[in-house]
Amino acid sequence: MADSERLDGTAFEGQTDRFYWLWIVAAATYGVGDVVTTITLLSFDSSVGEANALVRAAVDTFGLAGLVGLKIGVFVVCVGVQAHAMDDTDDPVVVYAPPAVLAAFGGFTTAFNLRLLLG
Repeated sequence: MADSERLDGTAFEGQTDRFYWLWIVAAATYGVGDVVTTITLLSFDSSVGEANALVRAAVDTFGLAGLVGLKIGVFVVCVGVQAHAMDDTDDPVVVYAPPAVLAAFGGFTTAFNLRLLLG
């Protein structure tokens, strides 16, 4: 089955490129940008601590693997939410929300972490 056929009958029908680019941007900002800048901050700047209590607990308990595992878990949950939404609704806002929220949150936190790193 072609990729475009899997999206037929969903809010992404005929928009395969948009579907994949949303997830690529979400993975780049949330998955890579935020993780790399957070690890850099936690590893090289002892005056900066993690502000998010859940992330802080994961890092304190499992080290940097806890951070990565938590991020992967959130990413998987968002993929699941989108897959469920695609089956149950034609509302594009609901369907586009998971990757869009991850991308926006990842972009903000990456920029914030870069600001902390650079001065």
